[in-house]
Amino acid sequence: MTMRSRFLAAALLVSAATSLSGCGYNNIPTRQEQANASWAEVQNQYQRRADLIPNLVNTVQGYAKQEKDVLTSVVEARAKATAVHIDASQLDDPEKLKQFQDAQNQLSGALGRLLAVSENYPDLKSNQNFLALQSQLEGTENRIAVARRDYIENVRVYNTTLRTFPDVIWQTLVFHGKPMASFTATTGAETPPQVKF
Repeated sequence: MTMRSRFLAAALLVSAATSLSGCGYNNIPTRQEQANASWAEVQNQYQRRADLIPNLVNTVQGYAKQEKDVLTSVVEARAKATAVHIDASQLDDPEKLKQFQDAQNQLSGALGRLLAVSENYPDLKSNQNFLALQSQLEGTENRIAVARRDYIENVRVYNTTLRTFPDVIWQTLVFHGKPMASFTATTGAETPPQVKF
């Protein structure tokens, strides 16, 4: 090879490397992993809530023995919510995510009824264990909301990446990934609650 052909080959190689470094090949797996990590955090926060519930139920049970049906509904809802599992490979199935979300919403409703029952028991409301558990549960609900928001945003970015140029080329030729499902609003969330005095 002559010096000129070596120079041209080197220049072509540098040019190809430079153009490929910005081609977007890594965007899809990077964004998919970010969405998967966000999903893991959602599951982590729901597990934290599930772990708090037995302590909360036991504390309330000591004060509100006659509220057995409410306590039972919380325990049953917790069992259903922890029985529904979704791993990262199922995040492109909206039906699976809906089942998970429905189970978590049932648990949220049961917990709401349990906390409403506690209003009828002044001694319970002043119990330090109950107050600490209630505070932890409220904090966990906030963490769940933040984790869900982060997951929704990462899914939006991933799904957009699958449909935009140049990533759509890699999606079509190499990755063949499906858009991920996201959380939806709970049925009735669009109706504001009625406040009566």
